[in-house]
Amino acid sequence: MVNTELKESNPQPKSSKASNRFSWLWTDYSVIIAFIIIFIAASIMSPRFLDINNQMNILMQVSIIGIISLGMTVVMLSGGIDLSVGSVLVLVGVISVLALNASGSIFIAILTACIIGSFAGFLNGLMVAKGRIASFIATLGMMAAARSIALYIANGGSISGKVSGFTAIANSDLWIIDYPIIIFLVMTVLVYVLMHKTRFGRYVYAIGSNEKAATLSAIRVDRIKLAVYSLVGLLVSVAAIIETSRLNSISSSSSGVSYELDAIAAVIIGGTRMTGGKGKILGTFFGVLILGILNNMMNLMNVSPHLQGFVKGLIIIVAVVFQKRE
Repeated sequence: MVNTELKESNPQPKSSKASNRFSWLWTDYSVIIAFIIIFIAASIMSPRFLDINNQMNILMQVSIIGIISLGMTVVMLSGGIDLSVGSVLVLVGVISVLALNASGSIFIAILTACIIGSFAGFLNGLMVAKGRIASFIATLGMMAAARSIALYIANGGSISGKVSGFTAIANSDLWIIDYPIIIFLVMTVLVYVLMHKTRFGRYVYAIGSNEKAATLSAIRVDRIKLAVYSLVGLLVSVAAIIETSRLNSISSSSSGVSYELDAIAAVIIGGTRMTGGKGKILGTFFGVLILGILNNMMNLMNVSPHLQGFVKGLIIIVAVVFQKRE
């Protein structure tokens, strides 16, 4: 009798269970749901959208920003931000092409790119972790400095590669899948494992959630931050190699412009909080795809390119508003 009375006095409404289940589904998979909705809408709005060549084109177009966005996700999870990714990409591209032409070796060019990008990221981390400079200010300074150095080295123009075979990195394919797409997918898997299956990833989340508590928990916050910004620089190097290889040249004035905006937009759409400590690599992956689909649809519908930045800005604001409501 007592058990029966307890069950009757504390019933669990079915509507409440359904509401909780939907709330959990939306919280954890909202970006995937949004991706499916946008994909279906794009398919209805334009019959050309579902063409396999168009789909591969979307993935190709987002591969560079996608790789940068993976790094941006890591740094934003730690509670920071990196505004220098576009300028560092240009600097890495210019120096790697010079190394390529001077040595005649593609391997030397790739190694140079990785060293320069990682070092630039390390300097960002040094300013943030040791210099106690806000990441916004530190990376803003790096953004101006890296672009300025690239412009000086290239005399404000472009530098082209003179070694045959370098363009094969970004212009070859495996069956119908271009190499940049494969590189993007591989990088996504590697960063996912790093952030969700290793101690380093747990430490990054801990620092983003509460840096003081992380310090009191004996986490070497300074070292983790140095590693985070160095990782961003390394991923930017990979993106720079693809960008340079695709055109066999790099423009010191126009390449990499607004890449930081696109990367931040993809990360925020993917559900990563600006304050850090919450977000997923998988969310960023779908955030990148959403941006790619939106750009593709605006092009198919002949929307002025001058309005595309407005759409991205609006999406960022909407995404942040939804995060606030959570």
